Amino acid sequence: MRTLDKRTKVTRRRFLKTAGAGTAGIIAVVNGGIVMGSGGAWAMEVKTLRPESMATLVQMARDTYPHDHLADKFYAQAMIGYDASAGEDAALKAMLESGVDLLDATAQARHGGGYRDVAWEEDRVAILTSIEDGAFFQKIRGGLVTGLYNQPEVWAKFGYEGASAEKGGYISRGFDDIDWLEA
Repeated sequence: MRTLDKRTKVTRRRFLKTAGAGTAGIIAVVNGGIVMGSGGAWAMEVKTLRPESMATLVQMARDTYPHDHLADKFYAQAMIGYDASAGEDAALKAMLESGVDLLDATAQARHGGGYRDVAWEEDRVAILTSIEDGAFFQKIRGGLVTGLYNQPEVWAKFGYEGASAEKGGYISRGFDDIDWLEA
């Protein structure tokens, strides 16, 4: 059985590192259908959608399910399936492209730039809130539940150890751990 220290540890170095990360451009679009994270930490090839659209979808994914401790590569991995699906379904491709265009148009009207150019997360979330009842937003939100949270690398970030059936189940593996309850 493992013991979890659930207190947040913020050092001066970590604070400065993460505070600067939000202000820099996170996603870049490179010629030839490549979308890349800042500093080249991750990249993906886009085959069907416009690379700018995919970059916007990755930013939308981060704003829809924000986890500061998750790297952008996990959001990109969750969104790449939409590019493959759009290659097989013209209606889906049209919905995704028009949805991204709607995000950019709304951002342009409110903030004078595209969705990815809106600097404050709060302002991007307000844009998403304005379209949350539409099919585009619901499609992305619903797909992210499995696309993001079904990645084994993400499980470790949340302290989930994965399936337990092959290890004898949860009963003998911390099922009754209640370290969160004071004695």
